[in-house]
Amino acid sequence: MNPKIIVGIAVAAFVGVVGIIALSDQSLISDILEEGIFSKLDTEAQILPIEIELDDLSILEVTEKAVTLEIKFKVTNPNNRSVILQFITYELFEQDLRVDAGEIGARFAGFIATSNYFTILNDAPTFLSEKITIKNTGNTPEFWSALMNNTPEWTVKGEAFFNLSSMTRGGENQVTFEFTK
Repeated sequence: MNPKIIVGIAVAAFVGVVGIIALSDQSLISDILEEGIFSKLDTEAQILPIEIELDDLSILEVTEKAVTLEIKFKVTNPNNRSVILQFITYELFEQDLRVDAGEIGARFAGFIATSNYFTILNDAPTFLSEKITIKNTGNTPEFWSALMNNTPEWTVKGEAFFNLSSMTRGGENQVTFEFTK
């Protein structure tokens, strides 16, 4: 078949599509502006804060020398898209005594060899936990007595850092939390 005929058919088809769009009652460009890709970009920039709950803080094992605790957070995403939770930092207090500070996940910096972040979907909560071991130094007998009697009064303070499902979009967002147990 002659290549000029193929090019002529393609040009005629293109002119036909442009003519149909131009003569139609609805404008394709206005539909895209009102309901299409451009409006979706505007809504993506607005991100709702994720919800952090203290799901559990339990004593797994306590001895004269050390205690093993488990802290568990429930993370819920109210957005209609998934978000990336980079990390959660927290401080654990028993009454006014700071017992431990920790981090679940990792902040991105420089060259990334492995990913240590969490994708939080919008349809189900994600549970993140960490085990904590605290050694008895002998300097806090009241604290150790509360642990041995299973009567500690916990406070957890922290922050969670998250963004949209792309590390380069949406900027970094943060939410702070404080729980008592």
